[in-house]
Amino acid sequence: MATKEAKTFYLGTGRRKTAVARVRVSEGKGAITINGRALEHYFTEDKDRAAVSGPLTATDLGNRLDVTVKAHGGGITGQADAVRQGIARAIKVMFGPATERKSVTVGNVTAVRAWKKETKGETSAPKPPTPKLAPVAAAIKPAIPAGPRPAMLPKPVVDPNAPVAPPEDPAIGIVRKLRDGKFLTRDSRMKERKKYGLRGARRGTQFSKR
Repeated sequence: MATKEAKTFYLGTGRRKTAVARVRVSEGKGAITINGRALEHYFTEDKDRAAVSGPLTATDLGNRLDVTVKAHGGGITGQADAVRQGIARAIKVMFGPATERKSVTVGNVTAVRAWKKETKGETSAPKPPTPKLAPVAAAIKPAIPAGPRPAMLPKPVVDPNAPVAPPEDPAIGIVRKLRDGKFLTRDSRMKERKKYGLRGARRGTQFSKR
């Protein structure tokens, strides 16, 4: 009997309005499946497809990762934004530091999710008191000497033989691209609830004299 190949999934959760998307990212060929359907069949508008593939395009990982999503709640646009955030968070878990993630292995499947050490109950050291400065009676401006101004300082000479800084870790660069593109930020805007006595959240009834 052939043994199944071990596979690792990186998990991320995205939310927008009332929509929630549970995302699994793994090494693959760029397939995106949402609720058992392909991306082109689930989202019919180009703006929703672009929103879903935004994190993959920004990090140049569109042809390297397979994405599986379970989305529920909300509307089409809300689910598209939720999937976008879930993919970005899963990529951050994939390329983030090992101290900020936790893995669980069942058989040949390993699931990795974001995890931070709980600091509940730990108290930080008290801050030292700030020394009080004596009040200044009046601000004294330094006198500007008369005469011509001094000549401008020469520009510093750059040594061509100076050591070059090491290149940045590509994993850090990927997380920075996601953060700069605001793919990791939760959009907290929601539809405001209707108020009693009004026709909507803010809209009141038309004035009637009698």
